[in-house]
Amino acid sequence: MTNATLTHRLAQRDDLDALKALMDAAISENLKAFLDADKIASSRAIMGLDTQLIDDGTYFIVQADGQMAGCGGWSRRATMYGGDQTPGRSAALLDPTKDAARIRAMYTHPQHTRKGIGRLIILLCEEAAKAEGFTKVELVATLSGEPLYRACGFEAYEKFVDERGGTAVPLLRMRKTLT
Repeated sequence: MTNATLTHRLAQRDDLDALKALMDAAISENLKAFLDADKIASSRAIMGLDTQLIDDGTYFIVQADGQMAGCGGWSRRATMYGGDQTPGRSAALLDPTKDAARIRAMYTHPQHTRKGIGRLIILLCEEAAKAEGFTKVELVATLSGEPLYRACGFEAYEKFVDERGGTAVPLLRMRKTLT
């Protein structure tokens, strides 16, 4: 599919099954060039959907010609990454005058990579965060997401690994000042 018409909307609770299927496909396929099977399985354990984003009205679905092609959102809460099952989450509200909003749970279906979906989600998130007074955003990138975030103006500031899924998964903290 070339030059697909991209549309977007806020995710709803009744999108959960379709979102989980998209995320599973993205984790399974998009990480293959960067991680071995054990690290991909570990990624599945620490990543995924945080339904707080849907409840907060900050999680987007992007469709390409009517087909769910990607998803992602932003948060005004302290949690940096992870799904409902990930330990250590915090629903504490951030202070836009001193904290960075979080870009969270970005996934593109493997059939729709490199078609502008991730860039659109980043733009939607940045605009919404700015509208709430945030002047900076940050995120935790997987190795497969890092090139997109760099291309969108994010700068890396910390490499780390998350071993909570059983095998160490390399991750990267990135940030950007909103203009």
